[in-house]
Amino acid sequence: MLASTFVGISVDGFIARLNGEFDFLPAGGGEEHGYREFMASVDALVIGRGTFETVLKFEEWPYGDKRVVVLSTRPLDFSGVRREGVRVEQMSGDPGGIAARLEAQGVRHAYIDGGITIQRFLRAGLIQRLIITRVPVLIGTGIPLFGVVDADVPLRHVATRTYASGLVQSEYAVAD
Repeated sequence: MLASTFVGISVDGFIARLNGEFDFLPAGGGEEHGYREFMASVDALVIGRGTFETVLKFEEWPYGDKRVVVLSTRPLDFSGVRREGVRVEQMSGDPGGIAARLEAQGVRHAYIDGGITIQRFLRAGLIQRLIITRVPVLIGTGIPLFGVVDADVPLRHVATRTYASGLVQSEYAVAD
């Protein structure tokens, strides 16, 4: 199973403010920068409880009819997303076990999202592709995209794209 992340960060490397807000990101994602194409290639999203609780506050469910797996060991309230076409479920366990379950269920491409979830899957060696879009702003402090890693994670640069709004997107493959 291919596992990828597609994430926006401040130039100083934060995915959100300390309170979990990401109001520094362009409204609605800003100009088209490959997100729709990326989402079309994804079979399922894997997010953590914090990301789930953040997106529940959005006016619209941001994932359409994509299957969303929320990682949590505690019970979750899915009543806020019970509507036509929305597929949300809960799983718990280590990243390797979750990836194996998803692959056994036919998932070919998983979108791993949320700071802690990305960090856990990356440390487990389960993310193969990183698409990181830097937003032209410094926020000074916040939740970092990458936490402590047990060893260097070598990356191979695939492409860098720039956009009129100042977004700079770099794509990397995790080197074998």
